[in-house]
Amino acid sequence: MIRWLGRGLVALIALYALVVGGFYVAQRPLLFTTGPGLETPPVYADRPITVQTLTTTDGIKLVGWYMPPQPGQPVILFFHGKRGGLLRHKPRWDAIHAQGAGFLVIGYRGFSGSQGSPTEAGLHKDAEAAWAWLSARHKPETIVIHGYSLGSGVASKLATHAPNARMLVLEAPFTAAVDVAAETYPLLPVSLIMKDQFRSRDWIGDVRPPVLIVHGTADETVPFGHGQKLYQMVRSEKTFVSIEGAKHNELPRRGLYPIIWKALSLT
Repeated sequence: MIRWLGRGLVALIALYALVVGGFYVAQRPLLFTTGPGLETPPVYADRPITVQTLTTTDGIKLVGWYMPPQPGQPVILFFHGKRGGLLRHKPRWDAIHAQGAGFLVIGYRGFSGSQGSPTEAGLHKDAEAAWAWLSARHKPETIVIHGYSLGSGVASKLATHAPNARMLVLEAPFTAAVDVAAETYPLLPVSLIMKDQFRSRDWIGDVRPPVLIVHGTADETVPFGHGQKLYQMVRSEKTFVSIEGAKHNELPRRGLYPIIWKALSLT
């Protein structure tokens, strides 16, 4: 019996090690879904979107879409979530265009026709390149940094280096990607083996621009509590808006942009 139990224990340990090893190997494909390659932007006759090439400090060429704002309107620097494809966010571009605002969105390295492969360190370099490009053309006081889901981790860190930005908008944000992963895989030593942890909770207290957090109460991907906890850590001027019953990807069609325009005193 003791021998049988010992063999069973060894088998369980081996199986657990196999599962941990599988997570370690597959973690980046789980975190980053690079999706389609180059896409054609939608057409707005009065202010067309132009395709830009941005270069990071480590020499990676990024694809960006840029639409200039009308006079007196802000420009949104948008960082998307884990899933690639810029055209899938067309309802955002429609809302921004209708307001008269402008935007710059980049495909992270490895996404949407951009060079390279995604890592946390790489995405932060991508964000810095996007900020450098946009702030060379628009005053920082007119730039709104907006991060959605995974992009909230990118935006939060960038905002610590952009004290004069007009606002930081965090849509369905996490306290950290590693926190979400630990909740999803509670039996795995996620904090020890996850390479790309995006610890927004470590950065948000150093953000100086006003912060707007918008989260759906029925978010099935990043639980609503993450947005609440992150909000408590903000030290600058801050606003939290919950959208009742909204899921993770529903906020743009559930009133997100009117909330943003109101926070910016545009309505």
